[in-house]
Amino acid sequence: MNRELIAAIDLGSNSFRLQIGRIVNDQIYPLDGIKEAVRLAAGLSPDRILDNAAQMRALDALRCFNERLRDYPREAVRAVATNTLRVAKNAPEFLIQAEEALGFPIEVIAGREEARLIYVGVAHTLPNPHRQQLVVDIGGGSTEFVIGKSFQPIQLESLYMGCVSYSMRHFPGGSVDKRGLREAELAAQKEIQTISHAYRATGWEEAVGSSGSAKALVDILEQNGLSDGGITRSGMEKLRALMLKAGNVNSLKLEGLRPDRLPVLPGGFAIMWAVFQEFGLERMVFSEGALRLGVLYDLLGRYHHDDLRDATVTAFGKRYGLDEGHAARVSETATALLRQLDPDTADPEHPDHRFLAWAARLHEVGVSVAHSSYHKHSAYILANADMPGFSRMDQGRLARLVLAHRGKLSRLTALGPGNPEWRQILCLRLAVVIHRARDGRGVPPVQLQADGRGHVLLADEAWLRHLPLTASALEEEQRQWNAVGMPLRVQTQALAGQP
Repeated sequence: MNRELIAAIDLGSNSFRLQIGRIVNDQIYPLDGIKEAVRLAAGLSPDRILDNAAQMRALDALRCFNERLRDYPREAVRAVATNTLRVAKNAPEFLIQAEEALGFPIEVIAGREEARLIYVGVAHTLPNPHRQQLVVDIGGGSTEFVIGKSFQPIQLESLYMGCVSYSMRHFPGGSVDKRGLREAELAAQKEIQTISHAYRATGWEEAVGSSGSAKALVDILEQNGLSDGGITRSGMEKLRALMLKAGNVNSLKLEGLRPDRLPVLPGGFAIMWAVFQEFGLERMVFSEGALRLGVLYDLLGRYHHDDLRDATVTAFGKRYGLDEGHAARVSETATALLRQLDPDTADPEHPDHRFLAWAARLHEVGVSVAHSSYHKHSAYILANADMPGFSRMDQGRLARLVLAHRGKLSRLTALGPGNPEWRQILCLRLAVVIHRARDGRGVPPVQLQADGRGHVLLADEAWLRHLPLTASALEEEQRQWNAVGMPLRVQTQALAGQP
């Protein structure tokens, strides 16, 4: 098992970030991260000279990173610098000191290369990267725009506008008025107009925001009830009104507004507003993936997966030493039972099919901790581990299914009787019971049917007669389901097509 550590350093125009990741079976699991608010772009003069104060802040941050990385081999670390060091005239002189402070080479990457790496990072966090995505990353000195699909960028562009530069130029001292805000929005729209026609012609299925400005906007909109999820046009309109009413960002009293984001909030807002206007957006989701994660995957040399969550589940199977043959049989039986209850789930892409299959494949990860109450250990791992591609909500769903696959059902009554997860739980529990002997048998001769608030399991009489332990376990299942008011009846008969 490969447990190498690799590190990415993003020398951005607003913040410097260090991300350390662990490689496990060709997946990257974030292990540690450090952020320093350097505000490099704030030290860039009109004639593009980086002042001494900004250089000192940067060097201090890099020395901190060096302390964390000094034992890493050179090939395990990649540092990239973005817009401010692309445009600063004295960047070559500064980079000599910066590399000495960091202890590793620093690459100043082009705008489109930055966009490509951002997309690689974002794509590795998307549940379904096969959808065509518009990715927008508002940085301190530049904003990257990507349209991509299946880990392949289709359109790449970097525009010279960022939250630091726009905040300094249009909102001095944090002051926000109608004229200044409108000027900033129009300036951003003018920049975006150079690419908007081509991007609209290519098209996308979903808009995704990444990095600090998008994160700050998501936090503010969601935590203050201005949005029902993600960044929305209506939420932005409400925030716009609040900023104008306050007159200065330092007077804003909003949940989720971090002090370190205050100085650059109006610039980031103006650019995001222009993005929504020029691309005709109504909603944008947020991705934790960003440049530093893209650098990690670029360093690893992996760009392509089918579905990132599938790759993660496969990696977990190897990581926890699962009996993959047994897990596959449980998964096959569980999904076959679900298909009998709901024919729509025959589609492998159906969400219920996918989550049930993943839960079946991972239900025994807790055995690596202890066999006793292993389902509880499994649930804890799935709820709290780093699982690339899975949201925390996804992990919670997996954890509930796995926790419920054995033991008392009474602890799950908080789900409510109408919750659709009950039928997935039923299918998983039955599949685990049927395959408890681990004898390699395939999908059994049984039929599962809905019956009012409960279910009926029809089992082939001759088949079950030779499996007294399975019959006994099914009797216990009946008692469990009856106790929670969703009765299960097991009936035997000669099923058509069975010997």
